[in-house]
Amino acid sequence: MLVYKFGGTSVGSVQNMNHVKEIIQGEEQKLVVLSAMSGTTNALVKLSQSIANGDKESAIIQLHQLNESYQTTVYELLHDQPLRQETSAYVNAIFQTLTDAVAVPHSQLLHNTIVAQGELLSTYMFSRFLQQEGHSVVLLPALEFMRIDRMNEPDNFYIQQNLRRLIAQQPKADFYITQGFVCLDAEGKIANLQRGGSDYTATIIGAAINAQEVQIWTDIDGFHNNDPRHVHHTQSLSHLSFDEAAELAYFGAKILHPQTVLPLRNLNIPLKLKNTMDPKAAGTTINNEIHGEGIKAIAAKDGITAIKIKSVRMLLAHGFLKKVFEVFETYETSIDMITTSEIAVSLTIDDTSRLNEIIEALEKFATVEVDDYMSIVCMVGNNIIHHPDTPALFQVLQDVNVRMIAYGGSNNNISVLVNTSDKKETLQKLQRYAFEASSINASLA
Repeated sequence: MLVYKFGGTSVGSVQNMNHVKEIIQGEEQKLVVLSAMSGTTNALVKLSQSIANGDKESAIIQLHQLNESYQTTVYELLHDQPLRQETSAYVNAIFQTLTDAVAVPHSQLLHNTIVAQGELLSTYMFSRFLQQEGHSVVLLPALEFMRIDRMNEPDNFYIQQNLRRLIAQQPKADFYITQGFVCLDAEGKIANLQRGGSDYTATIIGAAINAQEVQIWTDIDGFHNNDPRHVHHTQSLSHLSFDEAAELAYFGAKILHPQTVLPLRNLNIPLKLKNTMDPKAAGTTINNEIHGEGIKAIAAKDGITAIKIKSVRMLLAHGFLKKVFEVFETYETSIDMITTSEIAVSLTIDDTSRLNEIIEALEKFATVEVDDYMSIVCMVGNNIIHHPDTPALFQVLQDVNVRMIAYGGSNNNISVLVNTSDKKETLQKLQRYAFEASSINASLA
């Protein structure tokens, strides 16, 4: 069986749903994971905030507008009258549930319940659309098999057992449709895999059923070798290894959820990234194979805060690093980059929600300096640190104010920390060096 995942833009209109139908048609069985229609999750988050703020009038207006939009989509998508009536009734039931929620005291559980409705709507409508087009379809409720444990990690045994049971209980179908993003927590309450989690859902499912392949369809033709928002003439990459893709996803390549490749890597299930709007484009294939060496792609991650922690003694005392790491563990804050000198440690974080508490704890045994509005620019490629062209990077970046360099921690990644205001220039300089070698060599001659 193949697993296909389509994002919000891919199912964001009746026209796009028709594109998706054409893409998934074929002889092989497919399990299709859908996000909410584009804009829906943002609208539901806004609704939840209105309820939290006690603005019931605004919440009701938002619900009315969103319901009207969905009813219009149902009318345009479905011409079969019984299916249209059934789907319209389902949409109304969902919005009645949301209307009832307006009067309920706000909580995290209520918020999770509200934002989960988008995926329920998109999967129900699309499954009925496929039925209308003559296909056999089974709708698999993600809340009956997708669960995370107390560490917010996928409960893989539970997922595998329950998903396989659900499929076995259903008649054989052309398509099995399910929701991305939503899940239950360890206590059986509605939760989710956070933004971008539908990608993660697809690969968790792919691993659970040992799929032949997982395909993620978005509105861009795979990974590009640089950020097309800041650099002209980027090119899509035909192939990446799992390790290369994981590095790029974590350090800013928005096309893929950072944890997506993990469930597939050990099973060596290929992952393909494809463009819904251009199905014939090759996209990017990700597997355990390694192709070439040196810089293959560049990505940037914004919203980074740098923290310099200086020992109160002249040299780093025994146990100093242990104390530093214990502080970040206590406040459940992950570290992205780290460099050390004889008397100081510099590191970066992207979650500043507990920064004040972290600083207060560190200042008990060190002096602390904080710089914000920073970006990590990472260069990814197999064996990049040993490639003969890599040393010239530092000549290319000689006019950029580089705050930190992470070199050698991974054979596939070199990262530099720069001011966000310098990010675009850094990306462009690296683009010219890595992918337009003739022009950079001429300028250095």
